[in-house]
Amino acid sequence: MKPGQFRMFRSSIAGVEAVAAETGYSFPKHTHDQFGIGVIERGAQVSLSGRGVVRAETGDVITLNPNEVHDGMPIGESRVWSMLYFDPRLMTDLLGDIGEGGAGEGELPSPVIRNGQIAARFRTLFSTVTRQDGQDAALRRDGLLLSLVADVMCEQGQADEGTNAPAAIMRARDLIDDDPAASVTLADLAGVSGLSRFQLLRGFAKVTGLTPHAYLLQRRIQRARRLIAGGMPLAEAAFASGFADQSHMTRIFVRNFGVSPRIYADTTR
Repeated sequence: MKPGQFRMFRSSIAGVEAVAAETGYSFPKHTHDQFGIGVIERGAQVSLSGRGVVRAETGDVITLNPNEVHDGMPIGESRVWSMLYFDPRLMTDLLGDIGEGGAGEGELPSPVIRNGQIAARFRTLFSTVTRQDGQDAALRRDGLLLSLVADVMCEQGQADEGTNAPAAIMRARDLIDDDPAASVTLADLAGVSGLSRFQLLRGFAKVTGLTPHAYLLQRRIQRARRLIAGGMPLAEAAFASGFADQSHMTRIFVRNFGVSPRIYADTTR
């Protein structure tokens, strides 16, 4: 794979996307609406995570949770990684199985894991997911999938306790979440939260890690990704997600995911 290249693979598991990259690109702050587990194959990077700023080096396992604000900058010229992204519904099912019927909710506790066995298991799963093998591969694949998630969940015995976000900010966030394509103003968000516009702006960034506008764009590009994966034409997906036009959607899509909407569509359909 040449430097600066992102590659998406066809996945043999519904609800899982597979991506590999070799790039010196520095990602701005953004979010995904999926869980992610991957491995730094070569090089190193530093990134913001839900646990603060972390460093990941060759052989390290990296993870992210839905809506977790993160970025990513290479240490040196570039880094190479492989990544699997999991639909939250699939992860809920997996966590339910791992918990033996308990509530399948939770978050991946460690943004960086230095464990060679887990990294090796990930690589085996990635290889299996990206091969279109027959039925005999399904049992092994599903076992690897459950084992990887269980290993990642148990790597850190006790996750850091989260901070409950103020209810006022959550009301503003929910207004965006309910309909990301809708036009919304700072006054609208302040009104539903019961705060002044300045209080809302400052509190929103403190709680979510993003300004309201940046958060809105993240929600819109996540919706666009789902619509495109479902087969909607790109121009229609842009409109349905609240973007001014397809080119605006494309810029945000590439900035977030490293590939164009067209490449994503061709890979996932």
